[in-house]
Amino acid sequence: MMDIDRQMAVIKRGVAELIDEKELRKKLERGTPLRVKVGFDPTAPDLHLGHTVVMHKMRHFQELGHQIIFLIGDFTGRIGDPSGRSETRPPLTEEQVIANAETYKKQVFKILDPEKTIVEFNSHWLGKMDASDFIRLASSYTVARMMERDDFEKRFREQRPISIHEFIYPLCQGYDSVALKADVEMGGTDQKFNLLVGRNLQAHYGMESQCILTMPLLEGLDGVRKMSKSYGNYIGIDEAPSEIFGKVMAISDDLMWRYYELLSSKSLEDIAGLKEDVARGRVHPKAAKEMLAHEMVSRYHSEKDADEARQGFNAVFASGGVPDDAPCHTCAQGDDSTPPAFLEAAGLVKSRGEAKRLIKEGALSVDGQRCDDALSPLAAGEYVIKLGKKRFLRLTVTA
Repeated sequence: MMDIDRQMAVIKRGVAELIDEKELRKKLERGTPLRVKVGFDPTAPDLHLGHTVVMHKMRHFQELGHQIIFLIGDFTGRIGDPSGRSETRPPLTEEQVIANAETYKKQVFKILDPEKTIVEFNSHWLGKMDASDFIRLASSYTVARMMERDDFEKRFREQRPISIHEFIYPLCQGYDSVALKADVEMGGTDQKFNLLVGRNLQAHYGMESQCILTMPLLEGLDGVRKMSKSYGNYIGIDEAPSEIFGKVMAISDDLMWRYYELLSSKSLEDIAGLKEDVARGRVHPKAAKEMLAHEMVSRYHSEKDADEARQGFNAVFASGGVPDDAPCHTCAQGDDSTPPAFLEAAGLVKSRGEAKRLIKEGALSVDGQRCDDALSPLAAGEYVIKLGKKRFLRLTVTA
């Protein structure tokens, strides 16, 4: 295995919080592979780039020689994770959980080495527990401790319902760490409470407590909210190569560096060098973004697909090309050249309100660059407009 300091440098890359670094060093010093647990509730059938942030850290652990346990929460998925929720999450049916879990397994091995990954389902132990087992588990935590959780505390203060079964979820997730004898557990920053429950339960059961790594939540295409299918700001890893490439190209130049740090396989030194080249004008931001988009498509499809996606993108956007059947529209500079106005007038949307909503969701591109400004009029000139995935417009703005 790699020496401890070098392992720690790899492990800590991009990590939001590590609890506790001294304990993790002590575990590494034993020289035996760590059991690294990451749980996924199969709440949706498709994974997006936001999910892959923690998966890349899993891959790092694999490359360091440690044992990854990819835990599918088929039991807890039927409870519903309350993390970050302002209301009770509806539970999934058994059929939904099984179908989504199978899809997860196919997609996750685009990142993880299947030969070095243990896939577990928490129904294997939680499904065998009876009522008395759950009562004993519930007795290990107090209501006061549960109410320390931000989303519970906020909902209680706002008099929003909190169902008793939502208290069971973090206990079940925590017990997973007991059952799997995890040395390390990882998750997003919104999972910190659940991860700490696992750490505490292991101590309660007389085990050595797991270390915790929390990973940042990747911002979606809007650059504001976390990437989520429910927000419509996601890049799915199973999407077509052209969609992945185009969506990456639509992120802001500032957000690009966040994606590089959390998603790219480039070293931090190489990323810093590229950022310096862009800052000094030696590399255009668009070229840097193309490299990132090419890497993402290559990873989830192939290098050939990435090359074709790059060529297709440049044919449509960089060269000013649009589909042959794209409509044309002309408007005067001023109020009529604001995005909601020309989108409605050209028939791409039914109303200006719809246009503003889509712009807010990051669906509008002007000459291949994402446009979030619904108020400012475009200057006189000719533009290639794209709305969503397939709506194009040749726009001429007259002085």
